[in-house]
Amino acid sequence: MEEDMDEGQTQKGCMECCLKCLGGIPYPSLIATILLYAGVALFCGCGHEALSGTVTILQNYFEVIRGPADGLDVFTIIDIIKYVIYGIASAFFVYGILLMVEGFFTSGAIKDLYGDFKITTCGRCVSAWFIMLTYIFMLAWLGVTAFTSLPVFMYFNIWTICQNTTVLEGASLCLDPRQFGVVPIGDEKTVCAGSEKFYKMCESNELDMTFHLFVCALAGAGAAVIAMIHYLMVLSANWAYVKDACKMQKYEDCKSKEEQELHDIHSTRSKERLNAYT
Repeated sequence: MEEDMDEGQTQKGCMECCLKCLGGIPYPSLIATILLYAGVALFCGCGHEALSGTVTILQNYFEVIRGPADGLDVFTIIDIIKYVIYGIASAFFVYGILLMVEGFFTSGAIKDLYGDFKITTCGRCVSAWFIMLTYIFMLAWLGVTAFTSLPVFMYFNIWTICQNTTVLEGASLCLDPRQFGVVPIGDEKTVCAGSEKFYKMCESNELDMTFHLFVCALAGAGAAVIAMIHYLMVLSANWAYVKDACKMQKYEDCKSKEEQELHDIHSTRSKERLNAYT
C-alpha cells in the first residue's frame, strides 16, 4: 500500500514537472520560429535548385557560354546569388534560435516577477533591439519576395509561349533572353517556335521543374515575411508585458522598502518604551 502511494506521488510529481515545463514554452515564438525555418528552407533550397536549372537551360538551349573569369555575366551573378542564399540560411538559423531564447527570457521574466528573478534594464534594451532588427529583416524579406517574383514572371511568360505554340499552329513566337537582360544586347540568342531547340526546351522537364521551383521559392519568401510579422507582434506584446512588469516590480520594491522602514520604526519605539519602563 505504501509503495503504491509512493509511486502515485512520484507520477504526480513528474506530471507537475512536465506541465510546468510545457507552461514555460513561449508558443507564439515557437510557431513563428517554425514558420521562419520552413520559409527560409523552402526559399533557399528551391531557389538554389532553380538557379542551377536556369544555368542548364541557358547553356543547353540558348547556347549562352561563360565569359572571362574576371567578367560579370549572368553565370557570375547566379553564383553570387547562390552564396547569398547560403548566408541567408545560416544567418536566419541563428536568428531564429536567438528569438526563441528571447521568448523564453521574456516568459520567465513575467512568470517569475514575484520571485528572485529581476528584470534588468539590459533585458528591456535587448527586447527593443530585437523589435528594431526584426522590422528591418521584415523589410528585407519584402524586397527578397519582390525580387523572387521577377524570375517567376519570366518563366511564366516562357511557359505561356510554349503553351501557345501547341494551340496556335504556325505562330511565329520567339524567346529572346536580351529582353530580360540575361545576355548583352549585341549577343543574339533568340530561339523561335518551329526550331528543334524550342520544342526540346518546351517538352523538357527542366523548364517545368525550374518554373515550379521558383514558385516554391516565392512561397518560401512570403512565409518568411509572415514569420517576421508574427515575430513583430510577439516581440511588441512581450515588450509591453515586460514594461508593465517593470512598473509592478518597482512598486513591489517600494512597498517592501516602506514596510521595512515602518517595521524598523516600530521596533525602535518599542525598545525606547521598554528602556523607559525599566
